[in-house]
Amino acid sequence: MAGDRAIQQSLVAAWPCDLPAADERELLTAGRALLRADATGVGRAAWPGVFPGSGQEVVPAFATARFRIQAAIARRDGRPDKAVVHLVWAGMDRGGTFTDLRITDWRFARTTSKKEATTWNPQPRT
Repeated sequence: MAGDRAIQQSLVAAWPCDLPAADERELLTAGRALLRADATGVGRAAWPGVFPGSGQEVVPAFATARFRIQAAIARRDGRPDKAVVHLVWAGMDRGGTFTDLRITDWRFARTTSKKEATTWNPQPRT
């Protein structure tokens, strides 16, 4: 959508990229999945550290059919081992109210395994 493209361009212009492309892709994929799980309830079980008790019945706040991510960027969050995924999205809540330009940030920390593999892990909200 043209409006979504303009939002994405504004985010990129306001917050220049400071992560390697592979890290940015990994973070964007995870950030989008986390937002979808948080808003719609779909996929929460994949993130037990972020959504404890996700095996329980969850009433989603937003309908999956009326949910879309309008723009997203991933950037460092103060240190090389910290990152934030900034998402702008639209959705219809259970009451039928549709709102766009909602903003959600997910923070991540990079961990390194004994085999020197690195992974970005979402941080629970406080």
